Amino acid sequence: MFTGIIKELGHIQSVKLLTGGKEFTVACDLASKVQVDQSININGVCHTATGVDDGSFTVQSVEETLRKTNIGALAKGDFVNLEPSLHPEQLLDGHLVQGHVDGTGEITEIKQEGTDWLISVEYDEQFKDLIVGRGSIAIDGISLTVANEKDTTFTVAIIPYTYEHTNLKKRQPGDAVNLEFDILGKYVVRYLQNREGK
Repeated sequence: MFTGIIKELGHIQSVKLLTGGKEFTVACDLASKVQVDQSININGVCHTATGVDDGSFTVQSVEETLRKTNIGALAKGDFVNLEPSLHPEQLLDGHLVQGHVDGTGEITEIKQEGTDWLISVEYDEQFKDLIVGRGSIAIDGISLTVANEKDTTFTVAIIPYTYEHTNLKKRQPGDAVNLEFDILGKYVVRYLQNREGK
């Protein structure tokens, strides 16, 4: 479990093809606190550390993860958002993020408004019931609030600190981002669908 509060911007040191997946080595300061078998959120996707070295850690991604998220497109030198798993005594500063990406969206517009940035994302219509104005959403693992929504596009407002300390500053229109919708909303929608089915 995570909070969507990014702790560090790491970069991909190497990518290795595996049978049925890929192995990524991520360089970051957090590596000194990572242990093998621990969970770590990379761009919103929960991974398990399979190796730790001086200044880096290694994870493996299976084909389904590579296909359903933007992890499959990562290349050497790319920057990724990192968050270690939530500890019981830790403050829940963002919102409950599982690291289970629902799908990807496409950035349609990035616009600066004063000191903030407005980022609009188009997403698959199947998730339309999970978007709520002023509700929570995780984009590439970042806990954000939906500022407004229209049809199958929503907009989030990014404060300067978040923009500078995450990979959002590297993003361009047309880029794919990982989306995880609020788990509470997903349970409510499923409950109502089951009732309606009966």
